[in-house]
Amino acid sequence: MVQPEAFLVMVNNALDGMLRILEELGDDRVNQRPDLPEANSPYIIMAHCVGLTHYWIGRVCAGRPYARDRDGEFRAHGSLAEMQQAVRDLQGHLAEDIKQVKIDQPAAGELDGRHQDLHHLKQGDFLMRCFKELAQHHGHMDITRDILQRG
Repeated sequence: MVQPEAFLVMVNNALDGMLRILEELGDDRVNQRPDLPEANSPYIIMAHCVGLTHYWIGRVCAGRPYARDRDGEFRAHGSLAEMQQAVRDLQGHLAEDIKQVKIDQPAAGELDGRHQDLHHLKQGDFLMRCFKELAQHHGHMDITRDILQRG
């Protein structure tokens, strides 16, 4: 199994890649939604990724207090600078959080109501779940960028 420190490199690569997409789009387009039913803006996708990473790695794996507002993630709106700061803050927390992770141990922090059925999983499983979500949303953001650029 991948050690937590090596895993953090993959997480940061995904976060940095998504942030580059936001930077490419700029403030003019980070909050635009593709003209598709229930489509999310790149900003919303990134806010969701920041929230899910704080939750899975910070709270569930490292036991760091974090009150997630998942619904709020899907209403997020802001500037590129605000999201750049949110990602930098997250990455600062992750550098410390990852030191607390024990891949063969159960969750260190409380699972929310949506995830009560996952108590049997270990911290290593939660790390993989987080990375799976980030990889999925990175691809989602690639497609969203392409749609927005084609106008």
